[in-house]
Amino acid sequence: MNISSEIKTRLLQDFTSIKHLKHIHARLLRSNLLHDCYLCNILLRSSFNFNKNTHYSQLLFSHIQQPNEYVWNTLIRGLVSHDHFYQSINRFHSMRQLGFLPNHFTFPFVLKACTRVLDLRLGVELHTIMVKVGYDWDVFVKTGLVCLYAKCGRLDDACKVFDEMPEKNAASWTAVISGYIESDRFTEALDVFRKLLEMNLRPDSFTLVRILSACSRLGDLRTAEWVDSCVTGLGMGKNIFVGTAFVDTYAKCGSMTKALATFDQMREKDAVTWGAMIQGYVSNGEPKEALDMFYRMKNDNIKPDCYTIVGVLSACSSLGALELGEWARTLVDKNEFLYNPIVGTSLIDMYAKCGKMGSAWRVFKEMKEKDLIVWNAVITGLGMTGQTKVLFGLLGQLEKLGIHPDGKTFIGILCGCTHAGLVNDGKRYFNNMTRVFSLTPSIEHYGCMVDLLGRAGLLDEAHLLIKSMPMEANAIVWGALLSGCRLHRDTQLAEYVLKKLIELEPWNSGNYVLLSNIFSANKNWEDAENIRSAMSHRSIRKIPGCCWIEVKGVVHEFLVGDKSHPMWGQIYAKLSELTMGLKQMGYVPTTEFVLFDVEDEEKEHFLGCHSEKLAIAFGLISTKPGDVIRVVKNIRVCGDCHMAIKLFSKITGREIVLRDNNRFHSFIDGSCSCGDYW
Repeated sequence: MNISSEIKTRLLQDFTSIKHLKHIHARLLRSNLLHDCYLCNILLRSSFNFNKNTHYSQLLFSHIQQPNEYVWNTLIRGLVSHDHFYQSINRFHSMRQLGFLPNHFTFPFVLKACTRVLDLRLGVELHTIMVKVGYDWDVFVKTGLVCLYAKCGRLDDACKVFDEMPEKNAASWTAVISGYIESDRFTEALDVFRKLLEMNLRPDSFTLVRILSACSRLGDLRTAEWVDSCVTGLGMGKNIFVGTAFVDTYAKCGSMTKALATFDQMREKDAVTWGAMIQGYVSNGEPKEALDMFYRMKNDNIKPDCYTIVGVLSACSSLGALELGEWARTLVDKNEFLYNPIVGTSLIDMYAKCGKMGSAWRVFKEMKEKDLIVWNAVITGLGMTGQTKVLFGLLGQLEKLGIHPDGKTFIGILCGCTHAGLVNDGKRYFNNMTRVFSLTPSIEHYGCMVDLLGRAGLLDEAHLLIKSMPMEANAIVWGALLSGCRLHRDTQLAEYVLKKLIELEPWNSGNYVLLSNIFSANKNWEDAENIRSAMSHRSIRKIPGCCWIEVKGVVHEFLVGDKSHPMWGQIYAKLSELTMGLKQMGYVPTTEFVLFDVEDEEKEHFLGCHSEKLAIAFGLISTKPGDVIRVVKNIRVCGDCHMAIKLFSKITGREIVLRDNNRFHSFIDGSCSCGDYW
């Protein structure tokens, strides 16, 4: 056997290491066989398996004497496969300068590189060449061209190339579907998918994942279910990628029941799958279920990725679960919080919503990568807690750094003005949005201004602002004015506002309850009863008050008059003890906040069992003296509970932090941080 045949035999065997490959390279060099393109091509192709940075492969190519078009194709293919797109394009230009014409092996890889770097000019040039040399019939070449045009936003050209293809495979159909999705034309993407099925083509996993993303963006649960039935009908199994896509789609379409059923049927799950479930529960307003899923994940010994932790921190934010949130942050590398703005933002948000603005501020200061989203997170947190001096200072820092604030920045600033009662500052920042920053106020900004004016008692001015809005006011804007009416007991304007709200959302119990509260506060029990009758007639039920408190990493939930907790006897005993202490201090329950026209003694009973009082009583018997009690409530805290909790803080010597759906309240020694303005 001559040397060439021996080396050929060795090359056709699998290489076990880069050392083995270099040994053959040395044999070729010593035997003066680097002119043999067949042998060198085999060696070059194998080199990409051991060389992620491709330096050695390119060195090997440079040693080959007069490489032919097959060797060039191998080099370009290897570079593209390792995501070295610009280098592959440069090598293609070198190949052309040496007089080589690309063939049907060259085009797909160079087109892929052009697609990834959005080099439309070279892509059009390739299209011209392939027509001239007669390769425009090749399905793989044409598919690459469709991908290029679609990715570069030339969807009409992509569809034209697609329609001219005499033969279409699943990849070419998927290229068109992806183009429609990336152009936000989700309905057309679904239409193309239906045609694919009509052609009796079998979609691959990538096609299914892409079409499910279209369903997610449309919130189209019915179509997602239809895709699910198609997958079953075709006898296709759901691999981990498709299964995770279905979980994510069902969650984004609002069906956590379907998402959970799909999740439980999956044989294989990774951190992304678990993260999709956790994020799904959070986005659908089920933070407690999100944390339950996280506990399941930990029990299955699955290590969470940073985006799963983002979901967990969001759930902790909603529930005020500070202890659990601080534990969750230890599960990922600290650098993720310092260098990843998404993860860092979630931690800032968690601390802010748990009332630990100092900790949120420290995270913000430590972060190495700060984009506008990070700045907005800390601005929003400061706004929620009414720390306006620092808030206004941050806006000044943004300007000095040359970072242009956006609409969300000003929502945080206007919320801060609202909570601090700074009407003039709020007006100034609202006007500066247009005058100084060239930002057009959105309906959310108008809602903040109506809330600010309404809380300050400027109800007529707030009403005039609504009338002058360039867009139709939504339920949030009218709801802000209605809250101001309740605070200042303007029943006449409240009735007008309520009619508007009923037109916009007749199913929302809050509108009826708030008006009933206004009538009850003015002892207008007959009109309050009429409101309740209207609710009953329309089968509208009041959203029950609900509170959450975290103790030793476990979140406990309480409803008004709740006796479902295992420690309910001790909780009510503590509550009775606190109530006695209140009466000794001269406290009399503010019964006007109760909706029911019953005797004062019974009114006192209802007030005494409000969910926040039960949660606080549980916190007091379950934590150490000196520990801060942190409670989250789903609706606005009533005036009686607000007064009672101020006195609880004085009697017990504890700081009590309560976050309702309006703002933060930090109760210390008989006073509240809100200054009784909420």
